Amino acid sequence: MTHISVKVDGTTYQDEVEPRLLLIHYLRDRLGLSGTPIGCDTSNCGACTVELDGVSVKSCSVLAVQADGGEVTTVEGLAEDGELSALQRAFHEKHALQCGYCTPGMLMAARDLLRENPHPSADEIRHGLEGNLCRCTGYQNIVRAVQAASEQEVPA
Repeated sequence: MTHISVKVDGTTYQDEVEPRLLLIHYLRDRLGLSGTPIGCDTSNCGACTVELDGVSVKSCSVLAVQADGGEVTTVEGLAEDGELSALQRAFHEKHALQCGYCTPGMLMAARDLLRENPHPSADEIRHGLEGNLCRCTGYQNIVRAVQAASEQEVPA
């Protein structure tokens, strides 16, 4: 077992974990944060995307021990004081989800994109979301939602 200290959505956790434990399983099984889904388990779909130290990562390909000393933000950490972020509101208003399975990963990847490029073009959004797959929406509404969010505010 390996001792880790990791800040997740603003709360610091001290835990003993097996060195082979994936971050996605730590978040879901140990911390009970089930908003980040397990998608393909091969890092192809992007559903499990979270932020680690401000950078989008696919949590099915990162070990929990790699997050030691770091800060993780999950989809649960996007809302503040019970209020949806501008990006979350835009996804809702622009109908950028259907089944919702890819939505957490899309939100996290879009947040990372908007941090790097506050006012991306449609092509830049499509490029920024590569690696995050959606089987339902055809991506048009997702692109519209990211554009709408970029007109409102840049996510923190």
